[in-house]
Amino acid sequence: MWNLITLDGFFEGEKPWDLGFHGLVYDDELEDFTIKQLQTADAVIYGENTYKGMADYWTAPDQAADVKTEPINTMKKYVCSPTLETADWQNTTIIKDAVAEIPKLKQDGDGNLFVFGSAILSDSLMKADLFDEYRLCVVPVFLGKGRRLFNDGLPYQKLKLLNSQPLKSGAIILTYTPN
Repeated sequence: MWNLITLDGFFEGEKPWDLGFHGLVYDDELEDFTIKQLQTADAVIYGENTYKGMADYWTAPDQAADVKTEPINTMKKYVCSPTLETADWQNTTIIKDAVAEIPKLKQDGDGNLFVFGSAILSDSLMKADLFDEYRLCVVPVFLGKGRRLFNDGLPYQKLKLLNSQPLKSGAIILTYTPN
């Protein structure tokens, strides 16, 4: 899992794609971390809502022309949705049952699989114990309202801190693994 999260636990504001708090910490240092992270990935996995937003953003004419977008546009992507019929973003495959299919992807691949954003998908994957790592960029802000990344009903799971990386922006990247 890779997510930016506020200190009070929100991954987005009150409205879908209300991600203004990302701008408080997104700089060259965080961009470099994100690029290096993507370079280790076999694929990126999205829930339906995040997929649609990311596809719209990364394939927009002003973004698609940028050299930095080539890796995300060309890499393998999976969108998890029981209802989605088509996925037009380059190299995207639809997964109808994430909990059943993702273990197969993990077994068949050589690199990392990253779930970006996708709180609904992440909730079901956490409940099925399918994350090997949680990578969170904690943004030093209290948002006060919005959508929480971690909802009620998650099973008890002890985590072990693998790494903490403070950033110049004041954010900190925390990497945990199930203990």
